[in-house]
Amino acid sequence: MGIKIGTDIVSIDRVKNSIDKFGDRFLNRFLTEYEIKSVKKVESIAGYWAAKEAISKALGCGIGKELDFKDIEIKKDSYGAPHFYITNKRFTILDSSISISHDKGFAIAVVVITI
Repeated sequence: MGIKIGTDIVSIDRVKNSIDKFGDRFLNRFLTEYEIKSVKKVESIAGYWAAKEAISKALGCGIGKELDFKDIEIKKDSYGAPHFYITNKRFTILDSSISISHDKGFAIAVVVITI
């Protein structure tokens, strides 16, 4: 058993520009259908991008051959706290915690997982 940490920060303007330029094609690239329906503000979309990058970093593989953006699904509990699921069976996560925040033009995510 080991504890791993991942973090990522992204410019909200960068995400907004990608949405403006590519629209649904951009969103469909990294968000699941559930996420597209549940996330409306660009700040939250940027937060999900940062979260998925942070998760991939904690897993030690990054986004690529071993793990796709859509292998990760982020949901919120009844209090609005985020949690995530990995649909890729290659990874076994015993426990996890995720924090997503945005302020002054940036979104950041920190993930701690136990594997």
